Amino acid sequence: MNTDKSPQQQLDYTLIFIMFLMALTSAIAISSAQPTLPEKLQNINFAFLQLRWYIIGIIAVIGTMVIDFDRFKQLSWYLYGFGMILLLGLEVLPSPIVEPIKGAKSWYTLPGIGNFQPSELMKIFMIIVLSKIITDHREKYATNTVRDDLLLLGKVFAAAAPPILLLMRQPDTGMTMVFCAIIGSLIIVSGVKWKIIFSFILSGAGMAAIGVFIFFTFPDFFNKYILDTNSYKLDRVYGWLNPYEYSSDIGFQLIKSLLAIGSGELYGKGYQQLEVYLPEGHTDFIFAIISEQFGFIGGSIVISLFFLLIYRMIHIALESNDPFGSFLCTGVIGMITFQVFQNVGMTVGLLPITGLPLPFISYGGSSLATYMIAIGIVLNVRSRTRKYMFD
Repeated sequence: MNTDKSPQQQLDYTLIFIMFLMALTSAIAISSAQPTLPEKLQNINFAFLQLRWYIIGIIAVIGTMVIDFDRFKQLSWYLYGFGMILLLGLEVLPSPIVEPIKGAKSWYTLPGIGNFQPSELMKIFMIIVLSKIITDHREKYATNTVRDDLLLLGKVFAAAAPPILLLMRQPDTGMTMVFCAIIGSLIIVSGVKWKIIFSFILSGAGMAAIGVFIFFTFPDFFNKYILDTNSYKLDRVYGWLNPYEYSSDIGFQLIKSLLAIGSGELYGKGYQQLEVYLPEGHTDFIFAIISEQFGFIGGSIVISLFFLLIYRMIHIALESNDPFGSFLCTGVIGMITFQVFQNVGMTVGLLPITGLPLPFISYGGSSLATYMIAIGIVLNVRSRTRKYMFD
């Protein structure tokens, strides 16, 4: 028996409430980081701007939910093509439309709006097109043989390669890693045999082990032929492994982040009671700002919010009776989970520092809008999931 309800009646209010708590946490955290900003930024109310972006995000969520998510499958390649055009534009368009920021040409400068990062939007398009590829493949090849699985992987990698290659040119290691997380999460649930997945994992681990061996055994060869000595990627690894040796430059941020988190202890120092200067405190290192003011308890609450968010999205993905909808949710889960793990991990020294913000909490325009669109897709899937009394 089908117990039909309208999409409005099937809204996931638990997920919406979690997002409200995220917005509240973000506004408090960014507002508390205001005194640590450089003097030239003191007259900008970033907390207000963040709430403005949340309002824009809410509009984006509503717009995303108006369309049946099955329509995204029909539009997937058009969206993918549009995203590729935006990424190619970064390569060919002149200044001031595309201005390098911190050595990377990753943003468009839009008058009256600010900087827009097209790779953020491309993450959503990638989730949609890969979900379509996997769904269509499984409908056509129901036998799930090794040959079919390898064909599916070939399709996935063929679609993912162009945007990843463009991101690697910018360079944008953090964003490239997010794309890889999206691809990996979708492959895991795509039905590909585990022996094939483990083969790829072991091959990657083997290549990484060879690279580490060459780095320590033949450093001159490694620097000359594998990775440029002046590469920012290598600097970040050095700053991560031994930050105190490079405390004046590449290890500075990590040392300050560890000091801020450690000094917060259990209960923190209190709202706006910041004693450790952290560059990019309202963006990349917002978790360290929260931990210094509100201690271990405050940091644990933020992580718990993300746990509840991810748990709820997993529940929606499992509950969906449309494979395409489940794959859409999985891609969003992979994207958000990896970014949370990477951002928190880099602030506590578990991972190298990248430019990835903490989803929904860090200040950011295009990134926050992207996350909200992603939540809109998940809510869309939930609101159009049919309920049956007898399955």
